[in-house]
Amino acid sequence: MKTRILTAVILVPLIFIVLFFLSPYVLAGVVSIICAISAYELLQAIGVKQNGRIRVYAISSAVIIPIGTYFGLTHIVFPAVFLILMSLSFFEAIIAFKTEKNITFSQILIILFAGALIPLMMSGLVDLKLMHEGRFMVLLPIICAFLTDAGAYFTGMAIGKKKAFPIVSPKKTVEGCVGGLVVGILSMLLFGVIISLTTPYQVAFWALLIYGLIGSSLCQIGDLAFSLIKREFDIKDYGKLIPGHGGMLDRFDSMVFTAPAIYLLVTLIPAIVV
Repeated sequence: MKTRILTAVILVPLIFIVLFFLSPYVLAGVVSIICAISAYELLQAIGVKQNGRIRVYAISSAVIIPIGTYFGLTHIVFPAVFLILMSLSFFEAIIAFKTEKNITFSQILIILFAGALIPLMMSGLVDLKLMHEGRFMVLLPIICAFLTDAGAYFTGMAIGKKKAFPIVSPKKTVEGCVGGLVVGILSMLLFGVIISLTTPYQVAFWALLIYGLIGSSLCQIGDLAFSLIKREFDIKDYGKLIPGHGGMLDRFDSMVFTAPAIYLLVTLIPAIVV
């Protein structure tokens, strides 16, 4: 637990600097790196490590998509990358069929998920940063996801008794899930208070409440979704890159769901009017 907290103390300020102070192209580069490492970790987990070319295809795709988002070319880059990755994956499966490097159809789907869909979802952070006063908008999914995780973790540690999903995530409790949801909502409202007191922008707190409710719920679903994959393939963590947290995907799994959700909410029901 001490290692987990110490790592968070170091990483959180660094993440804040990238999100709030640095240019969008820096964030696009960081998201590309996160997606590339996550793709590698997921492919290692599902057992396609015997095919090096597949990993190169997926990692390359994961790098390209967030960069395409930065240049406003998602509508062109994503379909092109997805088509190329799918074609190459099936070609590799065809030539490796019934050999020791055999690639199954389910593995192809996960390759597409790792190399294309996860980067597309994570690129919601880049989209938010590119908005007017995006330095504030891009903080929304990070605050919601990280504080939901923290709220669920500490509430579960303190008062958690009833197991919520004992097979998929044995440590999660009903109390922890509720605590995470409450903290996620409160974090959005508190962020709104800070914005209203320190900037000239108008804040719709009812919209922030919706952000917190949906964002926190999807954050926890995202965490459980990637826990489900770990259980299916019988692994504890996706990696050991981040001390106390596991791999890159272990830390940012919930962002795959939260980032695009918050981007859609900000677009449809703006809570911060600049």
